[in-house]
Amino acid sequence: MGTEKLETYIEAFLDYLLDVRGYSALSVETYEIALRQMAEVSPFYEEEERWVLDITPFRFSIVKNSKKTIVKKLSAVRSLVKYLEDQCHLTITLIADESIRVPQSLPKPIEEKYIEEVLVTATMEEKLLISMLYGLGLRISELSGLKLEDIKEEWIQIHGKGNKVRELPLIRPLQVLLKSYRAQMQPRKYLFEKGNAPMNSAQLRYKLTKLFKASGMKATPHQLRHSFATHLLNHGARIADVSELLGHETMATTQVYTKLGSARKMQEYMRSHPLAEGKWTRED
Repeated sequence: MGTEKLETYIEAFLDYLLDVRGYSALSVETYEIALRQMAEVSPFYEEEERWVLDITPFRFSIVKNSKKTIVKKLSAVRSLVKYLEDQCHLTITLIADESIRVPQSLPKPIEEKYIEEVLVTATMEEKLLISMLYGLGLRISELSGLKLEDIKEEWIQIHGKGNKVRELPLIRPLQVLLKSYRAQMQPRKYLFEKGNAPMNSAQLRYKLTKLFKASGMKATPHQLRHSFATHLLNHGARIADVSELLGHETMATTQVYTKLGSARKMQEYMRSHPLAEGKWTRED
């Protein structure tokens, strides 16, 4: 349904370029090649009274093109979206329009069972440290500066990058843990304190790495944040929701976290499908 609709819009856009804007036939053909290629692989769907065009697959399909060609093809897509917004009065979210900087090697998420094992032997302070990073997907810098006044009964207010504030829901077990921790440790201003000052990022990172090392594992705060995002996506969470929880400015940034999950799903498929054993292709 969405693909057919997108094809119809592309046809109308190409006619608009030719008849209204006066583009040459050669220029329109260049636009058509790029847009047809994009439409073949890019999801186009309606969600909450907005149309969403996710060109992530398209971006990956043209990654080996020259920089000049990529710029031209992306420009064609942006022109289409502008036409749909201005001329067709559609409200569109374009995903993966920004430059996507994918690290050469993504941080490997920690398996859920290993996090659970470490939590069993952790002190209350250590449990809370892991639970805040893994349970809420916080950056270590956000946790270091977290004030008690920002923690409500069911919600927590996080001051992230660029002084941007986001509110995150507290799951019931974390609410209970926070209450017990505050009763036992009695922090005064910050959740994690040392003396009269908040523990800095280095101090919290040291506590975390030492705890996991005692169980024979290497772990970093960013790995727990990555695990938070990866596990949510693996369990069916919407990428838009995960993006909001992480405090990303755009969903394009969150696309990085889907890479490992997609690879894992493909491995499961290749291992589990009946054809994988080759039993249907044997010659009897």
